[in-house]
Amino acid sequence: MLEYNEITPKKCIIMDGAPYEVLSSHVFRMQMRKPVNQTKLKNIITGKVTERSFHQSEKAEEADIETKNIKYLYENRGEYWFCEEKDASKRFKLSSEIYGNGAKYVKPNTLVEAMVFEDEIIGIKLPIKVELKVTEAAPAVKGDTAQGASKTVTMETGLILNVPLFINEGDVLRINTDTGEYTERVDKK
Repeated sequence: MLEYNEITPKKCIIMDGAPYEVLSSHVFRMQMRKPVNQTKLKNIITGKVTERSFHQSEKAEEADIETKNIKYLYENRGEYWFCEEKDASKRFKLSSEIYGNGAKYVKPNTLVEAMVFEDEIIGIKLPIKVELKVTEAAPAVKGDTAQGASKTVTMETGLILNVPLFINEGDVLRINTDTGEYTERVDKK
């Protein structure tokens, strides 16, 4: 059990039978009253963000969320198929609600981390940065800098991205999965 002041960002707690991740917390005291921890919580399963105040007398149960590696295989009609890391015969599918926007960043046969709560996969943790190859890129037009010198390219997973003009088809780019933005070119064609 966590005391009211131990409910801090990056921790996971159980509230109303569901796991929540603490996004922010602020312990404050108003005049002669007892301290309060004002938190912002995100439901890990639904993604809904709520605010909750924890008073000095309250406690919260820490959520036991495990992680395990699974291998992404392929996508078929909105179903995302995975298998266990060591045993390819144990295949299972995850819905787009659980997999989220991971399909845009992960290539087939790539290992990802699954978040497991009560023996059920509740989410996927993507690596912070991934490297993808550019499959389609329009040629840069000299003098075309009115839009901030960027163009749109398509990556090997189907992700469409705004990148600088010097990026060409066949280049390998590093992309931040949190923001969905280009960070750097890793390899030239």
